[in-house]
Amino acid sequence: MQQLKLNSQIKIALLGAIAFLLMFLEFPILPAAPFLKMDLSDLPALMGTFALGPVAGVAIELIKNILHVLIKGSGTALAGELANFTIGTVWVVVTGLIYKVNKTTKGAIIGLVLGTLALTVAGILGNYYVFMPLYNHVAPILDKANMKYLLTIITPFNLIKGCGVSIVTLVLYKRLSPILNKEVVVKNKKVA
Repeated sequence: MQQLKLNSQIKIALLGAIAFLLMFLEFPILPAAPFLKMDLSDLPALMGTFALGPVAGVAIELIKNILHVLIKGSGTALAGELANFTIGTVWVVVTGLIYKVNKTTKGAIIGLVLGTLALTVAGILGNYYVFMPLYNHVAPILDKANMKYLLTIITPFNLIKGCGVSIVTLVLYKRLSPILNKEVVVKNKKVA
């Protein structure tokens, strides 16, 4: 049992480090908001969620954001990292809970669709009530959170990101699941 935990912890740590590295491969997708950049850093968290459960996905999101702050720093007084962690957590928890109940391709698709919708709603609510007001204390850009901005910029961005990363997750997970779910034998004991 102890080896089982260690194996899962190692997988979570590796996926967290990969997620952090993927944060550097970013590109803008909306001309109206070039500061909002798409990356695939949630991909390892979603894969970890499918293989190890939603708690693992949350841990991967946390590791990714902690490493980002420690190594790259924060240009948003932690508001961006808090938003990334919170929205990513909503995404992996909703997706993971649905997949946990129905571990099929259909369950994964339903989980990813509902997870994308949940992250989009979390993006609107989180930005309106927490992240934008927090960021405005550091670098005032708006008098208050602007609902039009949230609906015309943040919502499309989150939907595009959610759909894009979900598709890549579906394509890669089946290929990588044997590695993520591989059992390792240590001293005649099975370790998952």
